[in-house]
Amino acid sequence: MKEKLTGLSAEEVKERLQRGEGGNGAERITKTEGQIIKENLFTLFNILNFLIAGLLFAVGAYSNMMFIAIIILNILIGIFQELKAKKLVDELSILNRPVIRVLRSGKEVKAEPDQVVKGDLMILESGNQICSDAVIVDGLLEVNESLLTGESDAVVKEKGAKLYSGSSVISGKAYARIIHVGNENYASKLANEVKREKQVQSELLGSMRRVTRFTSCLIIPLGIVLFLEAFFLRQASVNEAVVSSAAALLGMLPKGLVLLISVSLAAGVIRLAKMKILVQNIFSLETLAHVDTLCLDKTGTVTDGNLKVCAVIPMTEFPKGEADAMVQSYLAASDDNNATFQALKKIFSPKEVYRPVHKIPFSSKRKWGCVSFEGAGSIFVGAPEKLSGELSENLEQELEKGRRVVAVGYSGETWENDCELPAGIRPLYGIVLEDTIRRSAQETLEFFRKEGVDVKIISGDHIKTVSMIAKRAGLKRWRDAVDLSQQGETPDYDMLSQKYSIFARVTPKQKQELVKALKRQGHKVAMTGDGVNDLLALREADCSIAVADGSDASRQISQVVLLDSDFTNLPQVVMEGRKVIHNVTRTAQVFFIKTIYSVLVSLFCLLTNQPFPFIPI
Repeated sequence: MKEKLTGLSAEEVKERLQRGEGGNGAERITKTEGQIIKENLFTLFNILNFLIAGLLFAVGAYSNMMFIAIIILNILIGIFQELKAKKLVDELSILNRPVIRVLRSGKEVKAEPDQVVKGDLMILESGNQICSDAVIVDGLLEVNESLLTGESDAVVKEKGAKLYSGSSVISGKAYARIIHVGNENYASKLANEVKREKQVQSELLGSMRRVTRFTSCLIIPLGIVLFLEAFFLRQASVNEAVVSSAAALLGMLPKGLVLLISVSLAAGVIRLAKMKILVQNIFSLETLAHVDTLCLDKTGTVTDGNLKVCAVIPMTEFPKGEADAMVQSYLAASDDNNATFQALKKIFSPKEVYRPVHKIPFSSKRKWGCVSFEGAGSIFVGAPEKLSGELSENLEQELEKGRRVVAVGYSGETWENDCELPAGIRPLYGIVLEDTIRRSAQETLEFFRKEGVDVKIISGDHIKTVSMIAKRAGLKRWRDAVDLSQQGETPDYDMLSQKYSIFARVTPKQKQELVKALKRQGHKVAMTGDGVNDLLALREADCSIAVADGSDASRQISQVVLLDSDFTNLPQVVMEGRKVIHNVTRTAQVFFIKTIYSVLVSLFCLLTNQPFPFIPI
């Protein structure tokens, strides 16, 4: 079969590119530079200040235009921060951009994602990222689709099976024909669902807008009346009338407060940047400070995606040195490199003691793998129920704790049949593994509990696995768990979100509905995630938090990006935000008093036909 696979020719690739059937570069969902500048420049507050500055410029009162420096500085702070964050996120995307191996004219070539076309034959092996939707035409793969589904278990893909962009290969080798590119890809479609503009939920920004809207209702009519009174009733010159009216109107706009908020938030963002925490919009710092519900994704957030061996249980009498040497030889010869085998290699250092003569790679479908050695028999690694028939009581107890169990068995014969196991496999070890919890996870969850923040863990994994990990991570309500796959087609999300803290077997749409339900109940919700399956929920949350080693799209749409991919840094973000809010609200009343004072003095001057007692400078 493999001999017949030649892939596309150079002429066919060129032709398809011209027909628009190539280019894997999906549209960016971050703001453009133009959008960032526009949003920071064209606000009602800025327009009113520039209008007054324009009038002062028109009458030559240049020295009274100094206030515009505050407005420009405020605009520059906002633009600079967002552009810097965008640049860093875009750089992360480029760094994580994979090179694709394709078969063309019978030869293997490397291509950038935007150089592949529909019909290209991808060559996929362990560790490769799947960048385009494809169908396997030859071979077998085990694929990790956790970034798409939230489930960490490997999925077996045989000939004819569909592969989705955003997933990655754990083991095996296959040739797959690309069927979608660019925005047609599954991952891109999910990302484009969240492309709509999301308004920043900021109480400081909201208060400023309310004040600006209120004063804007007064500024234009009051400004006209003050100018007409000065020019016609007091016979002032145009220059004097404009300067006097401008002074009254400028006092109503809390320019100092706007600058104070921007500088305070920008300083907080800079401090967090030193801790490897990227805040994409300065007002997001305030949003997270007000959060009362934090939704955590298990895979890649509470856990770090790695496994560790917590027990090696001898299953039968066998010379330990010889048994260890054979396991070491197995790991040295095996091509498998998933999280399980990486954990085993830390306990049994790979070492070529025996020479391998035949290998059967580990497969999740058959649940075992084998390496046969010259004159020494075969070592099998796989599920205990496959190798030894039934689990011992102590291994059953480990499974009840949400851990994983791998068995190592021995046969004296060379084994080449990958469809069935030999009779009489002698069990050597039962190896117990568990997910690695992020460092300081317990302290982080305890911090949120003391601060009154309700933590909920949402995952696509099995309910027992998720609840046991929550227990180990220190979540008090780890028993309050529910399997959403058992809740029918129309779950009562409002009831579920109130009653439970652990949600298992959750689909991307269900994550979004849970966040919506929490918001309906009046909660301020933060959502952490790393995969395409989290995008809908991240967009819906009041504050979205992504980890740097997650999917490209999750980084692009999130307000906060944890550059070292460690959620245990979140308390620093919350405390920094609360410190800034406390300092700003403590001094904000001074600026609001000035606004009220300016309005009252302006009305008094209007009624008594007196000039406003100050000038803008």
